[in-house]
Amino acid sequence: MAKADSWRRWLQVGLGIKRWLLLLLVAITCLGLGLAYVLVDVYREVPLPPVFATLTLQFLPRPIRAVILGALGIGLLVLSLTRLNAALLAPFVRPGQSVALAVSEHRRRGRGPRVVAIGGGTGLSTLLRGLKHYTSNITAVVTVADDGGSSGRLRETLGVLPPGDFRNCIAALADDESLVTQLFQYRFAGSQDVGGHPLGNLFITAMAQVTGSFESALVESSQVLNIRGQVLPSTLRNVTLIGEVAGEDGTAVVEGESRLGSASTGAILRVSLKPEDPPAYPPVLKAVLGADLIVLGPGSLYTSLIPNLLVPDLAAAIESSPALKVYVCNTATQPGETDAYDVGAHVGAIERHTRPGLFPLVMANANSAGVLLPKLRWVAPTLTGFSAGQAPEPVMVDLIDEARPWRHDSEKLAAALLELLEQRRSLPYN
Repeated sequence: MAKADSWRRWLQVGLGIKRWLLLLLVAITCLGLGLAYVLVDVYREVPLPPVFATLTLQFLPRPIRAVILGALGIGLLVLSLTRLNAALLAPFVRPGQSVALAVSEHRRRGRGPRVVAIGGGTGLSTLLRGLKHYTSNITAVVTVADDGGSSGRLRETLGVLPPGDFRNCIAALADDESLVTQLFQYRFAGSQDVGGHPLGNLFITAMAQVTGSFESALVESSQVLNIRGQVLPSTLRNVTLIGEVAGEDGTAVVEGESRLGSASTGAILRVSLKPEDPPAYPPVLKAVLGADLIVLGPGSLYTSLIPNLLVPDLAAAIESSPALKVYVCNTATQPGETDAYDVGAHVGAIERHTRPGLFPLVMANANSAGVLLPKLRWVAPTLTGFSAGQAPEPVMVDLIDEARPWRHDSEKLAAALLELLEQRRSLPYN
């Protein structure tokens, strides 16, 4: 049954295989006719031993001889092409996967929708891990405000943009079973020198030094892992995230993404970038304006999502794009950022920093059956703070990872988004 399915895949429309196979058959036919003319001439002019008549099946009628030789030729041709393709494509096919399936899946993803995913942290990589099974036309837009951990150390000592979120996104779009991908994510032990640094962070940083630019380093790193899509920074400007925080002694200003993510600083009221108005990276604008689907989230609201929207050109491009625009709300609250937030509070924070209606659809989790970590609460599926005519349209779907319900399941999320896109293709997006 598996072999029959493999053969049917070779006949699938749009693979780009049948046309070249037909041309190959025409070429072989021409060669065969030329050889046949030579053999006929030899047969008629040169005396041949009796055994030749037996080898050429001359004791059978010509129509039967034609059928036997034709079937034998087709069988040998198919066998040789199959083995040749398997040998040539073996480095690109996973163990146990047929060549026909690999080609079919590659073509299907290449014709997939153009998706722009905006965010940072683990939420964006979770989304990308699911999307890559449906399309190769993915652009991940990543914030550059990270200043904690390994990224912060490299940013401070070498002056590069923080590579951590980019590393995670590149790994998410690569083959999860690849040893190279696992090596890219490997983190050195200890706290001195390379201790605490993932190999991928060091690789991207070194590549930036070699190529002379961070964007070139991302391209080269993506090629090493042969990712499905591209990973781009929202801006190439070295920005710092500034937050207004409500504390016990009034409003305070906190500088740095890593400090804003701490639950001890107080409730975040508003964030901004320093310097203000950084220019967007031009390829990001091109991707946004040409997208079929733009997704914001999931991820840390104030430290991963909103910093991208504070790049004015990027926010303007999102507003102008004809794409379907969806905000994916977190399944659980995040201590220090979104304590006691419902879906409406998340959307309200985004609109306070951009404009109302920038993302007309909000996808939220409809399954609260799992057990959360301490201090976490389910994000209530309510849109408080909005009147009926102003609220975004909610799309309620089961999105949780059964093992870690405070996170999204990558397959569920990607399937829900692409199903929503398919449903809305014929409807106005704004």
